[in-house]
Amino acid sequence: MADGVGPEITVRPLTAELWDDAVTVFGTRGDPASCWCQFFTLSSQDWRSSTRECNRERLRAQSDQAVPPGLVGYRDGEAAGWIAVAPRVAYPRILRSRTLAPVLGAESLDDTRIWSVTCFVVRVGFRRQGMAAALLEAAVGFAADLGATSVEGYPVDVGERGSVPASELYHGAASTFASCGFEEVGRSSARRPVMRRLV
Repeated sequence: MADGVGPEITVRPLTAELWDDAVTVFGTRGDPASCWCQFFTLSSQDWRSSTRECNRERLRAQSDQAVPPGLVGYRDGEAAGWIAVAPRVAYPRILRSRTLAPVLGAESLDDTRIWSVTCFVVRVGFRRQGMAAALLEAAVGFAADLGATSVEGYPVDVGERGSVPASELYHGAASTFASCGFEEVGRSSARRPVMRRLV
């Protein structure tokens, strides 16, 4: 499925047995350690009332579900990265987005065969080494194995923005999606393409 992406990088679906590896990737500081990849799974009201401890517990509980909420990437056996991927219908914030709706098309919002990539985390020391692309390629394979017909993402067009803070790149970079065969299908703003790949 997702193992063996490259000679040094492997990618595995997050399960309860790998929870400690996810903790290593998310760390103890910064946005990942606060969000725990829950921003897109919660309504605005629920997000405002949540805490980092609650978010962490939600991801831990999701790792026990039949379909894992994402994948963990390893370089030489060390936990180094994360990607969230799930059916688009699992992300209420995407379904209710006023900026994304015109691009996504209302007729497809309840299509469970369309999967979304919503988040990347790559640990300091492992960046710019191909981890994000390896995670994305593995996520496409993972989604296809579970019945997806397409996978889409909402990255940042770094070329349009010039310098981009690392905190904004959790969406991924458009160039990474393009290198993995994704094509732009529209833009929610000048700097935010929606990119999709058929599987």
